[in-house]
Amino acid sequence: MSTLQQLKQGLGRFWDSLSEGWQQLQQRAGHALTRFQPGARRGELQTREDQIEQQASRWGLLAAELQEDDDNISVRLEVPGLDKEHLDISVIDNHLVVRGEKRVQREQTQGRYHIMECAYGRFERALPLPAEVDDSGARARYRDGILTVTLPKSPRARQRRIEVQH
Repeated sequence: MSTLQQLKQGLGRFWDSLSEGWQQLQQRAGHALTRFQPGARRGELQTREDQIEQQASRWGLLAAELQEDDDNISVRLEVPGLDKEHLDISVIDNHLVVRGEKRVQREQTQGRYHIMECAYGRFERALPLPAEVDDSGARARYRDGILTVTLPKSPRARQRRIEVQH
């Protein structure tokens, strides 16, 4: 086999591997990719934080885990870098909707950025719920960048085991 044929074969395998990896990423994390909108400018004068937010990434990954048992649906959502006051959680049309705003928090005031991968601004993530819930009994906790929401199922959605009598 010639060197050119080997190169073509190697590039073909590389392309197939890259394509397969992209498909897996899209299937597993496609919904977690979330759009961030920079905040409204506050007049003509921009703070350094406003400038950073305008230059930051417009997309961030908010990974979720949704678990269901007989009585509850539990959602765990990774939303690092927020204050809990900047989160808004609601149930709309059988979706858990999490809205928030991630603001720039600079620890240093000197120097310049060479890498800016963090996303800042307003975001919204809607997670489809597998069963009807009673949102009046919902509980939410935000700790260490993880939002945990527990939603009790509505009485109609709860499974009830029926025992067979002898």
